[in-house]
Amino acid sequence: MTPVDFVYKTLFPYASRKLESFILEHFREPEITSLIRQLHMQRDADDSQALHPPSWIDEQVESRLRSCIEFCKWLMAKDSKATPLKSLQRKIWEARYAKGELQGEVYPDVPPAFKRWRLQRREICIYSSGSVFSQQLLFHSMPSGDLTPLIAAFFDTRVGAKTETESYIRIAQTLTRSPHDFLFISDAVKEVIAANDSGMQAILCNRDAHASQSQEPNVLIHSFDEILRE
Repeated sequence: MTPVDFVYKTLFPYASRKLESFILEHFREPEITSLIRQLHMQRDADDSQALHPPSWIDEQVESRLRSCIEFCKWLMAKDSKATPLKSLQRKIWEARYAKGELQGEVYPDVPPAFKRWRLQRREICIYSSGSVFSQQLLFHSMPSGDLTPLIAAFFDTRVGAKTETESYIRIAQTLTRSPHDFLFISDAVKEVIAANDSGMQAILCNRDAHASQSQEPNVLIHSFDEILRE
């Protein structure tokens, strides 16, 4: 739905470029102060596991902030999924979305498909490895207009990993529906298999080279224009 390049070539580099200025500007805010403290704890945990993170000097505010910035850069270089780092990245994106410096991006067929499905009285839900808040920011800031009114529910990995069958069962339970009532679309074969094993109908959408071809899906599409036309 969202091009992988948008995440890895736009969102992540943007957060990396704005990291230092954002921390220096907002470090006095309670939420950012808390994130810096959590990052310090993450750094100590990584050090205890012999991952060799950068040193952290906490004697003065300036040295603490510099240590935090260097540690975040180290985490980003490793493509870390550390929770405090992800929270800090979301705060950076939130500020820039609000200023119009960032806009969401989806494939061109997605907005018309959403509108078509809603006219058909179908409910649209999003399940992503990105946080619910990040999803909402992205769909709210689309150049073609806010898509969030078309979306009934958002889910992230708090319900479980996208490759685990139980995650899809939990989503169905949350919406008080049977898994058989859902059609799940993904560009990842393992996710399609997990959803299908839960009882959901599942389709692989192979748009680009990132989509795995390791196993044959039950149904293969290349665009949302190919499904639910009536």
